[in-house]
Amino acid sequence: MPSSLDRIIKAYDIRGIVPDELDASIARSVGSAFVQLLGADRVVTAYDMRETSPGLAAAFAEGANAAGADVVEAGLGSTDLLYFASGKLGVPGAMFTASHNPARYNGIKLCRAGAAPVGQDSGLAEIRRLLEAGVPVYDGPAGSVSRQDLLGEYATYLIGHQPDQ
Repeated sequence: MPSSLDRIIKAYDIRGIVPDELDASIARSVGSAFVQLLGADRVVTAYDMRETSPGLAAAFAEGANAAGADVVEAGLGSTDLLYFASGKLGVPGAMFTASHNPARYNGIKLCRAGAAPVGQDSGLAEIRRLLEAGVPVYDGPAGSVSRQDLLGEYATYLIGHQPDQ
């Protein structure tokens, strides 16, 4: 796996061609490693409109659940929605998107609670080390998955931050 990690772990995210470089197995391992690194008992996820995004988000949730964390699925949305959800819920988050890259790409942007970004210097290097070594198996109870629609609250938040007209 290390040579494949060279291609997909970037400075501020994990990104590659699906399924050749980034697949459900890697997303599952990242979910587990992320939860274990942060000691999180709950995380939030969201995904963009790419065909592969829901499946990668579900695999990440499986990994997070296997590491003992509950996953709140915010569903289809923007990266900004995920950051809002992380701040509102006070939990780390994972966004499944490859931003401006072509459709065959996808990726994972991670943040700590309060939407603090995770990059090489703030956790991504440690996640890589866990992936390379093999993420330890968690022996406690598995987490659960729930769905929470945060779009209305996010829209209200945005409207409240519009400059006076």
